Amino acid sequence: MTPLNRRTLLQSGSLALLLGQADIAWGATIVAVRVWPAADYTRVTIESDTALKTVPLFVANPPRLAVDIEGIELNPALRELVGKVRSDDPYITGVRVGQYTSNTVRLVLDLRRMVKPQVFNLAPVQAGNARYQHRLVLDLYPTQVADPLEALIAERLNGASPSNNVPSMTATPTPPPASKLTTRPDPLADLMGSQDRKPQALPATPAASAASSTASVAAHTSPDSERFIIVALDPGHGGEDPGAIGPRGTKEKDVVLQIAHRMRDRINNTVIATRHGNLPMRAFLTRDADFFVPLQMRVEKARRVQADLFVSLHADAFLTPDARGASVFALSQGAASSAQARWMAKQENRADLVGGLNIKTQDATVQRALLDMSTTAQINDSLKLGSEMLGQIRRIGKLHKPHVEQAGFAVLKAPDIPSVLVETAFISNPEEEARLITDAYQNELANALMKSIERYFSRNPPLARTRANT
Repeated sequence: MTPLNRRTLLQSGSLALLLGQADIAWGATIVAVRVWPAADYTRVTIESDTALKTVPLFVANPPRLAVDIEGIELNPALRELVGKVRSDDPYITGVRVGQYTSNTVRLVLDLRRMVKPQVFNLAPVQAGNARYQHRLVLDLYPTQVADPLEALIAERLNGASPSNNVPSMTATPTPPPASKLTTRPDPLADLMGSQDRKPQALPATPAASAASSTASVAAHTSPDSERFIIVALDPGHGGEDPGAIGPRGTKEKDVVLQIAHRMRDRINNTVIATRHGNLPMRAFLTRDADFFVPLQMRVEKARRVQADLFVSLHADAFLTPDARGASVFALSQGAASSAQARWMAKQENRADLVGGLNIKTQDATVQRALLDMSTTAQINDSLKLGSEMLGQIRRIGKLHKPHVEQAGFAVLKAPDIPSVLVETAFISNPEEEARLITDAYQNELANALMKSIERYFSRNPPLARTRANT
């Protein structure tokens, strides 16, 4: 096939796919391709048996991200990526791929809007049911992010009915350095048919300006605004990280998201009677769809909306299928309360390795601060909430332990928010897996957790909001 024919084919449609003379990769074998669309960001992963060497390019008008993958030829696995982009993807309209040079494949993502892309590699990982070889990750983040706290406040002040579509807050990634973006003349001409567009490094845009953050806090603490209770619900795992998988193939990430949705509906329709008056409630989900959220960002999301509680939902597995019953965990500043609690925390804290975290964008100073600032008061309040939950859960099912366990769960380390992690059941137990997927048990569990939250706030009404939105 001549270069001219290639160009003609690739210009003929927004989802054109060019196959080279050889459909088998000779430098690396592509194992799988996946696309994870979400309002927060869209992730594309390309899994291979060896690490892929790449050069990212960005063209601003119209917005497109191109990635040159060196040392391979087109293969059938890459062909699958074209058909995996959904029509409702918030960021990608289409995918094109072609043999740019004899040993370089060019992948082009046509975009709906300007984005801040991250392109990075992940080393192989094996943790629980997740086993990945080398992964090339393309994360597409929005340049402007809706403030979820403002949305919750507006909903209350405008008298709107409870919404299930409150926008989530996404971490602002560090944009790729300009030096990483190739600027050779007409870099996409052969593939895109554009002779006059030059690649551009995407300008850095703050996720939320200081003025916006100040306005959010002012709105939430204004004497004219109505005080309401915010409960952050954190469905564990998601996206590349399936969590535990039951004997029937049930994925933990799916079950806990379903339970979180049921709890959200109940929370958004609840008013708590306290000695300070009746306080309406609102739920905020750290993820409301199937995508990955780093552990630190789950904590940071809850802090950004100034949550009054943080409830992380899981349905974990143990070494044997005999383990059964629900558990509730709080943070421990010292040693874990039991060997099993320590083991569970170790498993949950590996989520970032499985889900795929671009460590280059993490602020180590902020991360260390979150891990070191947890207070005794936060832990004491968490233990109170956990005890209420165990009291309600035992009415509907078996408890694994009759008391709140403690360990160093990274996701519980918000210094100013009472935080618990609920293991709803052991998905590795065949009987409990069967219960977890039923509407009846999910409703019973959501009701039990809701009742415990109501009882907790009735006895421990939240204080006026005075902390900074950091």
